[in-house]
Amino acid sequence: MTAEAAPGWGALWRTFGRIGLLSFGGPAGQIALMHRTLVDERRWLGEDDYLRALSFCMLLPGPEAMQLATYCGWRLRGLRGGLLAGLLFVLPGALVICLLAFLYAAFAAVGPVAALFWGVKATVAAVVLEALIRVGKRALKGSPERLIALLAFLAIFALALPFPLVLIAAGLIGALALAPSLPQAPTRSASLAETWRVLLPGAFLWGAPLALAWAAGQRFLFEVGLFFSKLALVTFGGAYAVLTYMSQEVVTGKAWLTTAQMMDALGLAETTPGPLILVTEFVAILAGYQEGGPALALAAGLLCLWVTFLPCFLWIFAFAPQIEAITARPRLRGALSGVSAAVVGTIASLALWFALHVFFRDVGLWRAGPLFLPVPTPASADLPALALTLASAWMLIRRHWPLTLVLALGGLLGLLRHGLADL
Repeated sequence: MTAEAAPGWGALWRTFGRIGLLSFGGPAGQIALMHRTLVDERRWLGEDDYLRALSFCMLLPGPEAMQLATYCGWRLRGLRGGLLAGLLFVLPGALVICLLAFLYAAFAAVGPVAALFWGVKATVAAVVLEALIRVGKRALKGSPERLIALLAFLAIFALALPFPLVLIAAGLIGALALAPSLPQAPTRSASLAETWRVLLPGAFLWGAPLALAWAAGQRFLFEVGLFFSKLALVTFGGAYAVLTYMSQEVVTGKAWLTTAQMMDALGLAETTPGPLILVTEFVAILAGYQEGGPALALAAGLLCLWVTFLPCFLWIFAFAPQIEAITARPRLRGALSGVSAAVVGTIASLALWFALHVFFRDVGLWRAGPLFLPVPTPASADLPALALTLASAWMLIRRHWPLTLVLALGGLLGLLRHGLADL
């Protein structure tokens, strides 16, 4: 798009503000919404440009829909346009999550609220299953991809191997075995000097809050910033891919949250606009609230948002000028195929872990050598939760009902169940 044809700032504000407010339903719905708005309705981007940008964003760590919005803003109005589009995509959901996290910290133990979350969690189990089916159809194109997905599932679920290690291994296998057998086309890209002029100051801004927390002796804030910084580097394939890793760390490793609180966090994130990775903000706020009260909770939430989303802007502004060269590399595309297959296995691990904790009130852990397997207690089975999950899966997968409607129905059924139990 030429400078003369670029949209005005008012149109940019209105368009990306609307996208940010309506970005429910996960990355698939968000990407479809942007395509309809920016390509079909506004005609600000061409079909090929949009699809190339989407392929580029899938190569990057972080939420691809948010990074796609940032790229589109950058393409239309440069760096300021990218900042505006990315912030408008994230901020509505971030504000809602912040409010819900503080309300949850204060009132989650109240009977009706707990009942509401019972219904939401049972519905979210179906949402994760839907995500597994959707991503699997896209990523598992042949037997090699299916094998990588199976190995990733076993590595995460049964062996509790670190998620970053699983991703690295899958990427290496993909680069060696799944690279397209096509010669790399000659492409023109920006100079490395231009890239480093963005990366170096961006890295300084990224790390500055962590250095300040360390210098001020705020060990908890430093740990929060460091953990979510690492998470931002391995969030390939969307938030579902890292939720198992995050759950393991914040529940078992760091003991910031309980398993029930972690599942409630995912349920809340599913009901808000914006990228699902905003679940990290909820986790940080709740952990900070339990560690030191509201002030520390707010500081932890803001720090989490900074270290989670600043890299998203950084990757776009540094590498977008080289988009054609990056998306044309066969080895890189093969590595992406391997990572995408591993993501399917990771989501399958999350789906099973989530289902066990929804359908059973008591889940233990069986260890034998390198194996770490969750084992539910049959007597603690929650059959109404199983029935609600199956009904939600039918509504989402077979009938294609809107996600927000299904979640609302799940919460309503939870409240009704609580009310009937009190009679």
